[in-house]
Amino acid sequence: MALLQVRNVSRRFGDFVAVDNVSFNVEAGEFFTLLGPSGCGKTTLLRMIAGFDAPDGGSILLDGVDLADQPPERRPVRTVFQSYALFPHMTVTGNVAFPLQMSGTASADIPAKVRAALEGVRLTGFEQRYPHELSGGQKQRVAIARALVTHPPLLLLDEPLAALDAKLREEMQVELIELQKDVGIAFIYVTHDQSEALALSSRIAVMNRGHIEQIGDPASIYSAPETRFVADFIGTCNLLEGHARATEGNDLTVDIPDLGEVRAASRAPVVEGSNIAIALRPEKIHVSRSVPPSLQRNRFTGTVTSNLYMGDVTVYLVTTERGRQIEALLANSEPGRSKMFDVGERVELAWPVDAGHVITR
Repeated sequence: MALLQVRNVSRRFGDFVAVDNVSFNVEAGEFFTLLGPSGCGKTTLLRMIAGFDAPDGGSILLDGVDLADQPPERRPVRTVFQSYALFPHMTVTGNVAFPLQMSGTASADIPAKVRAALEGVRLTGFEQRYPHELSGGQKQRVAIARALVTHPPLLLLDEPLAALDAKLREEMQVELIELQKDVGIAFIYVTHDQSEALALSSRIAVMNRGHIEQIGDPASIYSAPETRFVADFIGTCNLLEGHARATEGNDLTVDIPDLGEVRAASRAPVVEGSNIAIALRPEKIHVSRSVPPSLQRNRFTGTVTSNLYMGDVTVYLVTTERGRQIEALLANSEPGRSKMFDVGERVELAWPVDAGHVITR
């Protein structure tokens, strides 16, 4: 049985449906992420799991026990907020000890538990500091130590890295992954940052307008999006929309109005004449001055309209002969490359039949 079961949960605020009949499970020890744009319902869903908000319908079960009648303080879950919510008048030790005191832990047992929690987040030596004496990353680790000190089976994290600068966010992502492995409890992590979700998660639930579009591991979410929204929201994607004109087994010929005839491989049957989209990632596209005719690929000629040098890679925007803009990404260490393609230069784009992922909804 799954650790957490969210069954057909809904939440409305007047006429606005914030969460619409959502269901998913979280396994013990899993790093599960709720990912989506602002206003998609992910934080509302997290608040209902924590007990800060009540669902209008559905149920939430932890270890098979319905949490409906349990207030937040009695639920065996803890929450880490973006603001950290540390008590400014308490030391690090005081902040971490607080939930133990509230739960009635024997005073003699508290120092050892606090010490172990701080060792777990690598804050030994910071016991007597106050929150204003800590960096953003240190405050976050205190908040996590406070949440973990009572050894809950489930930790909820509401965009805990959003207030940090880019370098510190990367460092804290690595620390979170290691910490989650060390403590071995389930994390439910809320974020709108796609790269963060892909880097941290065991599984991701992509949310949009109150419902879940797709649940899967990061690789499948990225490489095999099930809907146009997921393809467009996760990373950078060329979304080529058109009509399925012919089918040969799993191979389709798709008529893209502003591009031409594109061949793609489909994992499921597609009705001829139906509206579909091909999700084509920029790194799957080959850019060169001349593609060898022997390569059996989708091939189009275009003009470089912009290039963005990013150190290890260069991003190219190419406008094809029919006016379609295609984004392609090339590693700057690619063999045989002596320079970038210049703006205004004629190039050929090519990609294999199986590079694009077919989407029917």
